[in-house]
Amino acid sequence: MADEEALAIACALLLTEKKRHKKKRRWLKDRRQREHGLDLLHKDMEAFDRQGFKGLLPMNVEELEFLLNKVAPLITKRDTNMRLSISAKERLVLTLRFLATGESFTSLNFQFRVGNSTISMIVSETCEAIYQAFSEDYLKTPNTEEEWLDISQDFQRKWQFPHCLGALDGKHINIQPPAHSGSIFRNYKGRFSVLMLAVVDAKYRFLYVNVGAQGRASDAGVFAESDFKQALDRHLLSIPAAKPLPGLDIQAPFVFLGDSSCPLRADLMKPYYVRQMDNQQRVFNYRLSRARRVVENGFGILANRWRVLLTTIMLNAVKVQKVALACVCLHNYLREIQSDTYTPEGLIDSEDAEHRLVEGNWRLDGLGAMLPLQPDRPCNSSKAAKEIRDRLKSYFTSAGAVPWQNNFI
Repeated sequence: MADEEALAIACALLLTEKKRHKKKRRWLKDRRQREHGLDLLHKDMEAFDRQGFKGLLPMNVEELEFLLNKVAPLITKRDTNMRLSISAKERLVLTLRFLATGESFTSLNFQFRVGNSTISMIVSETCEAIYQAFSEDYLKTPNTEEEWLDISQDFQRKWQFPHCLGALDGKHINIQPPAHSGSIFRNYKGRFSVLMLAVVDAKYRFLYVNVGAQGRASDAGVFAESDFKQALDRHLLSIPAAKPLPGLDIQAPFVFLGDSSCPLRADLMKPYYVRQMDNQQRVFNYRLSRARRVVENGFGILANRWRVLLTTIMLNAVKVQKVALACVCLHNYLREIQSDTYTPEGLIDSEDAEHRLVEGNWRLDGLGAMLPLQPDRPCNSSKAAKEIRDRLKSYFTSAGAVPWQNNFI
């Protein structure tokens, strides 16, 4: 009897040892597979194309290393006795690859040898870490008069539009249909989406972003519910007081620029309606649309370089918000340092010697799934807002006129 028990115990120990070695071999195999895939990717990038990674990532090696140093403390995991962790660099590169291409998790699984559920977790955690590490420096709405005046001077110098603090616009980001959400995320095209409302400066940097409103909302509706509007209404942004327009004694406030779907406010200008416009109104609309190209180009660069935004993102709405905010932070960082890899020559709209529009390369792909928001019906605007728009209209046909404007109305 004792011999039988001893034999049973020996067999059990042998079986346990075999299982332990089998698991260890599997873990080592998984680790070697991951390292092999990542090694091939990085060695090729760093050895042969330090300036662009041959299109694999929209940044060079030095920019990637800076990014890694910022986020590594937030995404580094500890090794355990049972398995080795996925390194911070691998987590970051995997996430950047997803953001830059919009590839499916299955495709990334073959490249990085990481399971789909693990990829989903890594993308969410790393995007949150990017936002946490970069938002304070690279996604910060100005809150001093000096900062706003610098932005206004950029608009005046580059686009000849005085007293402008930024251009406002919104886009849909397509998502998978959320469970039990009914129609609240269904937009006017019948797709499911969340909305991104943004303000962009003259250097194509995002000054303010609001992501997460349900797809059925309108541009004006998103603006009305945003904390940006609340801050404007409560005078919390330290916007400079009204000053004379250049070359005139006429006082005018500082304003943001919107399209026809936005409300007309004393601090938010929109075009005149197309019907029955006179020559001065056409000039105003041209000058406003010319300055508003910055927000079109801002979204265009963002979507062209972080192409996940051109797709239907197969994540829930909360994770999509993290993805979008991470993309904006990366965009602002790379625009701030004037990365040639991120915005090569010809990517952005420009003007020729006759001030005709030369479309940027981002327009070849368009904005994909990033639909514009649905315009609202005309609404009653305040008398003060109409007077300010008329004041700017008169300025653009007098002291603020540019020689070529009548050629484009």
